[in-house]
Amino acid sequence: MSIIRELPPTAGLPFTAKDLLPILCCRDSKALEEDFKEYLGIDYAHIACSGTAAFYIILGALKKLSGKRRVIIPSFVCPLLPLAIERSGLKATACDIAKSSFDFEINELKSLCLKNKDILAIIPAHLGGIPVNLEPIKEISADNGIFIVEDCAQSLGATYQGRKSGTIGDFSFFSLCRGKGVTIYEGGAITCRREFSGLIEETAKDMEKEDWLSECLRLIELFGYWLFYRPHLFWFAFKLPQLFWQLQNKPEKAAIEYFSPGFPVHKVSERRKAVGHMQWRRLEKEISSQREKARYYMEGLKNAGGIRILSGLAGDCPNYPYLTLIFDDESRRAAALKSLEGAGLGVSRIYLWPITGYRYLKNLYSPLASPNAKYLAQRHITLTTSSFLKKTDQDYIINKLKGIK
Repeated sequence: MSIIRELPPTAGLPFTAKDLLPILCCRDSKALEEDFKEYLGIDYAHIACSGTAAFYIILGALKKLSGKRRVIIPSFVCPLLPLAIERSGLKATACDIAKSSFDFEINELKSLCLKNKDILAIIPAHLGGIPVNLEPIKEISADNGIFIVEDCAQSLGATYQGRKSGTIGDFSFFSLCRGKGVTIYEGGAITCRREFSGLIEETAKDMEKEDWLSECLRLIELFGYWLFYRPHLFWFAFKLPQLFWQLQNKPEKAAIEYFSPGFPVHKVSERRKAVGHMQWRRLEKEISSQREKARYYMEGLKNAGGIRILSGLAGDCPNYPYLTLIFDDESRRAAALKSLEGAGLGVSRIYLWPITGYRYLKNLYSPLASPNAKYLAQRHITLTTSSFLKKTDQDYIINKLKGIK
């Protein structure tokens, strides 16, 4: 394999030159919002400049609904969540996940909500496109007057018990970042129950300002994304910076998991929204391809001992932007990474550590032990379902994993 053939670790939609045409000629300013509304079967959607900004706006709206000030997040989640919570003037509490899944450890979640009457919201995160089991969370929230905010950054198109991800909670946010399916390079979306739509509009109007310089930069970056988001150039945009930060002994920056609380919150230009709208027509076909590749991995690895594949509850339909494997033995996970991480085939990890393992975040959450999140962080790998992935690539990965002792 070429040393500069690098597959993306997640299944982002490849750009075509046609996708960029709206930058030159934009006609429908609300088309992307309408795409979300029609696709999810909802009444309201708002496009934000990032998934984090979308979450931040939701938090601002929640503060107007309640005087409670504590937000429960999973112990295995994107580090941007506690940063957004802190910036909004709220406090995060990290609840452990269930062992070998992305669900909350439900007994711990119940205990947290019963003991603390200051819980404003619970944030279930549908990682890897696998819907979290929401039924027990709905019961807990109803019993304690707590809002549910679905983190759908990785789950656009997934379904939970027949309903689309992002349509079950009180509020939801999606990511339109690079590598996240439909993308406007940096972007996000907010959806909510009908009765909260006016509140979100009001809050977004207060928080989002015009920033034409940032928007011009994003339009330029979209051209760069179109150019470099392909196997024989992605190495320069992704692997080369990663190698640089690894040599500097800065693993969080190498894994793109070091963030600042000063994330931008500004209006998204109509031209970037139109770019997202152009890609939407290919979304379902891409998700179908992701699921097919995930099934191929599952079939190939079904007899591989010591490996568990995360696939969600019966009746759910994940969108699988990547497939998550958990090794029974930490040393086998290390051997798998050593064997495949440098092969350029999109083998990676979701996050380096549980949220409690990021030193730069240590003052932003209640310090619970989170042993299950630690277990997952130490034993998992992810396999890309990118459209650039070939069957021969999958066979190579499967054979390597089955050969690890």
